[in-house]
Amino acid sequence: MRTAEIARKTAETDISLSLNLDGTGKSSVNTGCGFLDHMLTLFAAHGRFDLTVVCRGDTQVDDHHSVEDIGICLGQAFAMALGDKRGITRYGSFLLPMDEALILTAVDISGRSCLCFGLEIPTEKIGTFDTELVEEFFLAFTRCCPMSLHFKQLAGRNSHHIVEGAFKSVARALKAAVALDGTQEIPSTKGVL
Repeated sequence: MRTAEIARKTAETDISLSLNLDGTGKSSVNTGCGFLDHMLTLFAAHGRFDLTVVCRGDTQVDDHHSVEDIGICLGQAFAMALGDKRGITRYGSFLLPMDEALILTAVDISGRSCLCFGLEIPTEKIGTFDTELVEEFFLAFTRCCPMSLHFKQLAGRNSHHIVEGAFKSVARALKAAVALDGTQEIPSTKGVL
């Protein structure tokens, strides 16, 4: 089973997270940040990942520490569940329409961390959520499960649709990238990822 459990406790957050890459999309998410709960629930459903997240964070200050630390934990969980990445497809991409928004996401689970965040989110907030934290979340995620992750916004002017499209499309691209190809090979001519 490609699963992982992560616990992270700092002076700012206390997080427990479990992940099953070969799940059905069921989730239980309680981050203390309603918008992030919604995005992670969508992420699990669209990637068919089973995901449980509980975070107690200093949201009375703001959501930054919780969002970043959950990105760290999710990246660590993907890295742990993938192990040496033997037999994975490695690459995935998805073009997702979300009403007027159109988001292209591509991923290479390369062992090298690179985030190309080509989203232009027009508002500073979605409800009480600071939209600049979307990039912080994915930056933490790609640092802890080293991969190249590219977002390109082809259309869109609604902040909620752009961000929701990003979470859904990255889930679908990741599902393709972590899919098993029926071999036990590491998908690299170097023999390691």
